[in-house]
Amino acid sequence: MKIRARHSGGDKIETQMAPMIDVVFQLLIFFMLTLKIVEPEGDFDINMPLGAPQQSSMDNADLPPFKVRMQADPDTGELAMLSYNSQPLGSGPQAFLRLNSEILKSVNALNAAGPSNLDKQEVEIDPDYGLQYKNIISAISACSGKMVDGKMVRYIKKIKFAPIREPQ
Repeated sequence: MKIRARHSGGDKIETQMAPMIDVVFQLLIFFMLTLKIVEPEGDFDINMPLGAPQQSSMDNADLPPFKVRMQADPDTGELAMLSYNSQPLGSGPQAFLRLNSEILKSVNALNAAGPSNLDKQEVEIDPDYGLQYKNIISAISACSGKMVDGKMVRYIKKIKFAPIREPQ
């Protein structure tokens, strides 16, 4: 091994750019080939209430919205009762599965009446003030669709929230 003597001469060490560029291109190709494009999570078409409740306009009032009512346990904020169009579905994770199947039945009935009705249909979610957020997200997921064989099958695209109920 040859040890270079240090002297104050003008010997300048040159950086080789060709190997650096090769490595950069190899990394670029590696990341391009391993990239998996997935559908973004949480892509919901949601209408939030603007404030005080207002009279609904009659232009799209052909179909009343599906109403999902979520009652919270006042002590813990957990879901105490989930109901769909005033029909109780229970509480816990099984209630969201029942909600999903009820929405599917309603969507199938709408499709039988005419596919154009499905685009106009809305779901109105009416949660209690103290309800935990995870329950609201589960209700949105149950209303919007279901994963079948790795593909998302959409039921309802329009989801809106009822005006906030103040805590009692």
